[in-house]
Amino acid sequence: MANDASTVFDLVILGGGSGGYAAALRGAQLGLDVALIEKNKLGGTCLHNGCIPTKALLHAGEIADQAREADQFGVKATFEGIDINAVHKYKDDVISGLYKGLQGLVASRKVTYIEGEGKLSSPTSVDVNGQRIQGRHILLATGSVPKSLPGLEIDGNRIISSDHALTLDRVPQSAVVLGGGVIGVEFASAWKSFGTDVTVIEGLKHLVPVEDENSSKLLERAFRKRGIKFNLGTFFEKAEYTQDGVRVTLADGKTFEAEVLLVAIGRGPVSQGLGYEEQGVAMDRGYVLVDEYMQTNVPTISAVGDLVPTLQLAHVGFAEGILVAERLAGIKTVPIDYDGVPRVTYCHPEVASVGITEAKAKEIYGADKVVALKYNLAGNGKSKILKTAGEIKLVQVKDGAVVGVHMVGDRMGEQVGEAQLVYNWEALPAEVAQLIHAHPTQNEALGEAHLALAGKPLHSHD
Repeated sequence: MANDASTVFDLVILGGGSGGYAAALRGAQLGLDVALIEKNKLGGTCLHNGCIPTKALLHAGEIADQAREADQFGVKATFEGIDINAVHKYKDDVISGLYKGLQGLVASRKVTYIEGEGKLSSPTSVDVNGQRIQGRHILLATGSVPKSLPGLEIDGNRIISSDHALTLDRVPQSAVVLGGGVIGVEFASAWKSFGTDVTVIEGLKHLVPVEDENSSKLLERAFRKRGIKFNLGTFFEKAEYTQDGVRVTLADGKTFEAEVLLVAIGRGPVSQGLGYEEQGVAMDRGYVLVDEYMQTNVPTISAVGDLVPTLQLAHVGFAEGILVAERLAGIKTVPIDYDGVPRVTYCHPEVASVGITEAKAKEIYGADKVVALKYNLAGNGKSKILKTAGEIKLVQVKDGAVVGVHMVGDRMGEQVGEAQLVYNWEALPAEVAQLIHAHPTQNEALGEAHLALAGKPLHSHD
């Protein structure tokens, strides 16, 4: 193994996804000499197989729905179907533009970018392409891949992962989606908009089960209205090929048949065979364990992103990568409050939240100390114009701050920014109620919810 001992980087990053490249950009900005190693494409899952392409598909589906429903708004239009090749071109053009921009950013910050499959070879080095890259500190950011279940083999044809679904050369006539979390409901939503007959299988008792129960119920109601079927509360047993597709059997014996089965039960960390355990890095079920500053039990090694057991969100990866870079540059850093991270599921309608659920708040503060208020979007002018239904639910500690904001409705993901400020600045309802929100906007609904919680409702019933 060639070892150029004359070059010792301040920071060597293994993995060029959201967490890795954010650390590289911020580290270089702060004067660190940074090497970034990536075996596939800079940008990782989010840019190439996750956030960006899925949202492009969802937007294409939204356009399809708008064409179908144009007459509701007095517009004469016809929907003539989905050209899946053109959809993929649109999606790929979005990815390509962002990819080129990111490559330019990394180059402009003077980050040493190395293409190749790296392996941790010591607490201060990574081997790649026959060379040993030395660093005063190593950041592990190798991300995640779609998970499956024992005995359930993903073949890329009839039984597929989200990676395959993003490049599928056809719109399936029917699909079973195994998993009712974020990935599952987003694909179910997009496929339904494209014309697929969709059934979602979720072993827990609600769709998007980590969200507030009220949000889950609102989404289930909306999916029923859209004709998206789902089966809740019974776990998967097996899948087998039929003449034309796949048959899925649940633990209670119930069966579902479809052209394809999308396995959307989450993503697992990429950590096997990369030298982590050999170098003494503490692990749990494939995840790298870190403290609140993203440092592992090995002082010269940190880890971020989907590789660690925190929220699997690109913006969390960004924040964790920046935290590591700033810590190494000697800047005083503050641990991430993961409850304060905005979360959005981009199905139709969207589900957005920040803070804790009502159930969690009662668990922490006591049932008698928690106040919850629901504001129906039926009272919001812009939501009526858009013909979207849903609610904003606020969870407050009695006579104290708002500790949870939970929203369901079209474009609610665009409202979660203010909700994040409300939670993270520990705002009182009366303080938010003093702020004037533009009319007519959906953002106004967040203001009106706080007006109601402060005891002075305007466009809502007492």
